[in-house]
Order: sequence, then C-alpha cells, then structure tokens
Amino acid sequence: MTAVTEDSLLGGGVWVEPAAKTPEAEGPEAGGPEAEGLAVGAAAGDDLADGEPGEVPASVLRDARDFGEYARTGGWAFALKVARSVRPGGGQAAGESAKVSAKRFAELAGCSPERVMRHYRAWDAAADDGLVPQFEALAPGQEIDLPEADVWTSYYSSRNSAGSVRGTAITAAAEAEGIRPTKALEVAENPTALRAAILADPATAHTARAALLDRLREDPALQTGLARDIARTDELKKAVAAENQVAGRLGYVRRIAEEGQVRTPAGQTIEAPVELRQEAERHLSLLDELDEDEDAGQWTSEAYDTVRELVVRTVEADPELHLTERRTKFYSSLQKATKVFEELTFDDAEELSTLYEDDMLTRLEELQQAIGSCITALRGAAAAAPGTAPEDAADGASVTPPAAPPRA
Repeated sequence: MTAVTEDSLLGGGVWVEPAAKTPEAEGPEAGGPEAEGLAVGAAAGDDLADGEPGEVPASVLRDARDFGEYARTGGWAFALKVARSVRPGGGQAAGESAKVSAKRFAELAGCSPERVMRHYRAWDAAADDGLVPQFEALAPGQEIDLPEADVWTSYYSSRNSAGSVRGTAITAAAEAEGIRPTKALEVAENPTALRAAILADPATAHTARAALLDRLREDPALQTGLARDIARTDELKKAVAAENQVAGRLGYVRRIAEEGQVRTPAGQTIEAPVELRQEAERHLSLLDELDEDEDAGQWTSEAYDTVRELVVRTVEADPELHLTERRTKFYSSLQKATKVFEELTFDDAEELSTLYEDDMLTRLEELQQAIGSCITALRGAAAAAPGTAPEDAADGASVTPPAAPPRA
C-alpha cells in the first residue's frame, strides 16, 4: 500500500496506511478487497450522500474518513499518533510501556526522528497549556477529542531551528509582526536565498534596509560594523557627505519656517521677515510632499538657495544690520587668523633652523605689512569717527606699519 506522507498531505508528521491483507486471504469469497468494500459500503449507507452509489470500496471510505479527520483537526491527528506511541524522555522505561522511542517510531514511519520530535514538542507545548492531555495519560491506539485545526500552527514549527535561542528570538519577532514563525525561520535558514532576493529586487532591498535601521537602535555591534563599512567604501563616504549636506540645508530652511529665526552668512541670528518665512514654508511643504523614495537633494538645494538669497537681500536692505553683518564677518576672520597664527610655535631654535626656508620669511614679512596696513586704516577710521579726541587722531595718522626684521 502507498504511504501518505506529511509533505504531500498534511504539512506535519507521517501516517502510514494499514497493511493490505495477505494474498491467501484475498478474494471475493474470502473477504478480499472487493467483498470487504461491498460489506463496508452497505453497512455505511448512512454516511453516503444522496444520489451516490451504495457500494463504496473500503479503501475509498477509509481515505475519506482520514481526510475528514485532518480537515477537522489538522496536524493534531498526526501529533496524537506520536503522543500516544512515543515514549516521553525520562518517563516510562522501555519495558513498562508499549510505546517506542522517537527513533524507532521514525524508522517504522519512514521519516526522520527530527520530524517526529517536532510533533512531539508541539504536543508537549499544547499539553503545558492544558489544550491536550500529557503524554503519560495516553496509551497506544487511544482516541481523544482534538483541538481545532487552526490552533495547530501556533504550536508546530516545521523548522529544526525553532527550538534554539536564535529560533526563539525569530519566532517572537515574527509573531510581533503578525506573520507565521515558520516563514521567518525559513528565511533565516536560507541566507543565500535572502541575499539573492535583496540583490535582484529593489523592494526586498528596501525592506531589508528598513529592518537594519530598526535593529541599529538596539545593536551597538551592528552600528560599529556598518560605520566601519561606510568608512572603508569611497562611494558610501561620498553618499553620506552628500546626504549630510542635504540634511543641513533642509534643517536651515525648516528652522526659518518653524522657529522664525535665521542665521546670516556672517553668523548672526536674526528674526526672519514675514516674506522670508512664508517662502521657507512654501518650499518646506513641497519637500514634505515628496515620496520617501524620491531624491530630495535637488529640491532641497533649490529651497536653500532661494531662502539664502532672501537672507542676503534682507541684510543689505537694512543699513544697521548690514553694518553689523560686516563687523561680525571681520571679527570672525580675525579670530580664525589669530587662531591659525597662534598654532605656529618657534620655541625650539634648533628645530626652526632645520625648518627654515626663504619663502617662510618672505610670506611672514608680507603678512606683517598687511597687518600694519590694516592697523593704520583702523586708526585712521578711529580718528575720523565723531567724538574722537584730536590727539588720538594725530596718533592714528602718524602710525606706520612696523618694519620687517632684517633677513638672516
């Protein structure tokens, strides 16, 4: 007779149809299949639908009843066969029960012990929840009322990894996402297939990227690894730099629209005029309407350039603000130049003689002349300013740039 396997019919366990009668006993006159079928068919007339022939072979009737049992109970019918026939680990000894080991049961069923144990574990979990009896309460061949078929998938997993720590974590995540754990476990056990799907399908790659970003928040090791990968990949470094620029420009426009303040080119923070704020809000609304997968770089640059130009016009249109802007820019440049010059150290004369080149001295002398000219101009401006004492003006007019030191 042909064995009906889990993979072809039920998705769990293996059921083997009872063996046929011996050839010597077969035949219509000796209770063979034909005679048996006639007898069973006649005796089961109440089970037949109206209009169907009254004589049904026993094998067909048996298949129909087995099919109905599975339709009602799903994998529970096969789990029951394991639960009542397999000896629980650490329970009854081999001589105290007619039950057999999972390995022996698998040999008789023609399947793997792992498959038997998956059904065993599913029954065990259901028993812990009070849904089915414990193994010890079942005897070989015993029939009981089984749970509904739709409950089966909550306890059974066809993946070998389901019971591991990794499998448990994947199962929990799958349940949180509202999908069957077996699907997630299957993907986890086939990383090459997952890689192929990501490489071939943009939608799959997008989903994988979103999942990685969600995991990054709670996985420092992944954060470090991803940052290292970016730092070692020129294309990614350029992409990150470009996105940082876009994010900075977008933040500039958003602050104007939402906070009503703007930073001038020289670094002043001023209240944004109504016209400037409205223009920033208009561009921001356009950016917010973009789809997530659309490139916002061009739109952000346009928004940034527009509001930046309006900021410059705002500064130039206000004489007092324009003067403050120029003064702020001067101080900023002076501070930068001072900081850079202070970094030059000449403490070690021996080291300086080693470093010396004629061009160094030439450029320092030119810098000295430029600084002297700047000081003279500022003192002249101070002399011409209202309220400046005459002696101060005279002192300012007589100032000349310091002479350059003689060359060595």
